[in-house]
Amino acid sequence: MRRAALHVFVGLLLYVGLVPASVADADRPIVAAASDLQYALDAVAERFTADTGREVRLNYGSSGNFRRQIAQGAPFELYLSADESYVEALYRDGHLVDEGVVYAIGRVVVLIGEGGDASLLDGSLDALGRRLGEGDLARFAIANPEHAPYGVAAREALQDAGLWGAIQPHLIHAENVSQAARYALSGETDGGIVALSLARAGPIADRSQFDRIPEAMHAPLRQRMALVEGAGETATAFYEYLQQDPARSILHDYGFVLPDGV
Repeated sequence: MRRAALHVFVGLLLYVGLVPASVADADRPIVAAASDLQYALDAVAERFTADTGREVRLNYGSSGNFRRQIAQGAPFELYLSADESYVEALYRDGHLVDEGVVYAIGRVVVLIGEGGDASLLDGSLDALGRRLGEGDLARFAIANPEHAPYGVAAREALQDAGLWGAIQPHLIHAENVSQAARYALSGETDGGIVALSLARAGPIADRSQFDRIPEAMHAPLRQRMALVEGAGETATAFYEYLQQDPARSILHDYGFVLPDGV
């Protein structure tokens, strides 16, 4: 409540011209964002600044870790999770302004690095199963399903393909899906299962190949965002901007499904 009151007070002073620009510039909220958003949200934030003159600070990581940090009082003002249940839980516990909105639905892909074995580019994971059966798979990267929603989706897809047990000795568990993509491209693995939004980003797309995993092989990755209690004007403006056409268009370009009518 104290932080919210401070934002209102500063806002009133700005309106009457009694606050210097340096104070106004201090309203650069920290946003906790799922790591699958790394490139897409960078592009949205750049457009937001160009359109509004406001800036946000983006902090990427696993949604589960952010959920715990926000519950412990971390100074985030906006939370974009790759798993809507984390947002809903924080709201029930009184940490968020409301239940927020679903801003995107994610997809997962099999990703291999440039020069990797293209026979693995089979979203059904049949090719991965054959490599396992032949004893010809070294290492394979996924995000840690204990706290990363894209790791959960990878596990569910591998379970659906009947490979979860057999692939255990070969798995590298990354801290988040962005790190899983780096592992998949490192040359120390045969590939990995990562977010489509990362696979389509220029820095990754330029040195990789991917194939989409069918949606039916995992639960929908419904990604929800909400304002943290005490969020200020800039965080609120960015939250609203993310629901408007310029931001939605960027998210769509990175492969997210837009939740019309959700």
